[in-house]
Amino acid sequence: MPLRPTIRLLAEELRLSISTVSDALKGTGRVGETTVRRVRDAARRMNYRVNPLTAAMMADIRRSRADTFRGVLAVVEINEPERAPHGPFPRQIVAGAHERAAELGFEIAEFLLGKGGLTPQRLDSVLQSRGIRGILLLPAWNLPRLAGLDWSRYAAVYTDSLIEEPALHRVCPDHYRSMMQLLQLLYDRGYRRPGLVLDRGRDERIQLRRSAAFCAFLGSRPDVRPVPVSFVDEYRFEHFRPWFRRHRPDVVLSHDENILDWMERLGVTVPEKAGFALLNTLGQRRRCAGLELQPKQLGARAVELLVGQLFQNQVGLPTWPTSTMLDARWVEGPTVRMA
Repeated sequence: MPLRPTIRLLAEELRLSISTVSDALKGTGRVGETTVRRVRDAARRMNYRVNPLTAAMMADIRRSRADTFRGVLAVVEINEPERAPHGPFPRQIVAGAHERAAELGFEIAEFLLGKGGLTPQRLDSVLQSRGIRGILLLPAWNLPRLAGLDWSRYAAVYTDSLIEEPALHRVCPDHYRSMMQLLQLLYDRGYRRPGLVLDRGRDERIQLRRSAAFCAFLGSRPDVRPVPVSFVDEYRFEHFRPWFRRHRPDVVLSHDENILDWMERLGVTVPEKAGFALLNTLGQRRRCAGLELQPKQLGARAVELLVGQLFQNQVGLPTWPTSTMLDARWVEGPTVRMA
């Protein structure tokens, strides 16, 4: 599932630094001819095109920056002790935010709200005393409610799908489109009975985007046998076994890697008899095919939007909150048959 090619994506594909790829494309003479040819061949293959407006804007930022410190951005995490931790996903968002902020002349300061951390009122006081005007809010299981902050002072971006109090700009994975692309990829590889095992609460917090895409795809393909979604409140073998034996999906999609073990426990060889794909490959203990939700890129894009607001002095709650959505990236693995 290719994303629109960028210099960052080219650099990751070629295992080179962003500056090396940029210099090779510009022909500055600071990169060897072999590397230049390699980068330009990859750019043609990936259909990379320079956006002249973006290039001009970034060149101006680089010229004016000259390693000048521009300020501090706050990364805020909400501690929710009653819920399971988010795992490594938010930390990857923070890593991407740190990297992009440094490129733009900013530093990141991290704050914890809730039990063991600050109250919204105390956070507001700390941010004001340190002159911090940009807030990047990490994903929360529950709807964030941060009425204790004086939002008229800040620009902010939330790195998840849904926030209403306050209504902020959002950067999040495009779960609907990514599920559609995943199902199309599996369809092209011959799978005709996909099954989805999904945490009910996880789907509800993204407004049913995954299950909606799954049902829409099945309904649009007359040669695909419908398999009902298995919604669970807790992933358990005794719930999975009767669903799997009754519907016999030829590929199972889920967030829970234990399902791969359960399929093998039921005598299913993967991927010969049935495939398995993770909906988030981050932190897997066994190598699986699936989707990488690109949290580092989410953090980088959130910082870009936040810095853009600060440069234009756009503080306060937005009149029209917007969503910026990033496609997931397909990761090949031994649990799905190859094309």
